[in-house]
Amino acid sequence: MAELPERLLAGYRNFIHGRFAAETERYRELAREGQRPDTMIIACCDSRAAPETIFDCGPGELFVVRNVANLVPPYAPDDRLHGTSAALEFAVQNLKVKTIVVLGHGRCGGINAVLNPADEPLSPGDFIGQWMGLVAPAAATLPEADTLEPAARQTALERASIRFQLANLRSFPCVRILEDRGRLALCGAWFDIGTGELWVMDDASGAFHRAAA
Repeated sequence: MAELPERLLAGYRNFIHGRFAAETERYRELAREGQRPDTMIIACCDSRAAPETIFDCGPGELFVVRNVANLVPPYAPDDRLHGTSAALEFAVQNLKVKTIVVLGHGRCGGINAVLNPADEPLSPGDFIGQWMGLVAPAAATLPEADTLEPAARQTALERASIRFQLANLRSFPCVRILEDRGRLALCGAWFDIGTGELWVMDDASGAFHRAAA
């Protein structure tokens, strides 16, 4: 059996003697009372865009589900396995979160693969190719390829995809009903890895505006 990498063990030692020692009572409370986060984040599994780091949140503050390209499949109550849908249902019905944020980010590898399939081909037969097919409706809204520089085109698709994932969220009855009743808010945001800037989506227009730092 393989051993944990030393980097992880060293990090654990730093955690247990640092953050855990400083927040022991908080962890004990969470163990005793359970978690009750107000916010769910649907984020990319990219190692550079961790929501807890971006939003400087402590234990118990966020309920996070991460997948390739921060995607939300449409509501489909069939007999297939739906990890993201299950996490969403748990967050809304059991934890009763008040806000759901779809958090995208710049330089997303999954989005780049959709835009440049010859450079980063996706396997069509197993999982990732089918999964990234969820981006196709957003990609279809982009202008012709020669009207945008590659970096701008990628940013445009990353943000367009966030809008479509919010629409997919609203295909879930448990989400749509609570939003209509004013008990659940849906938000979109985009994080620039290189600059640290956070851009927040205006729900009415779909435009993104840089958050004050």
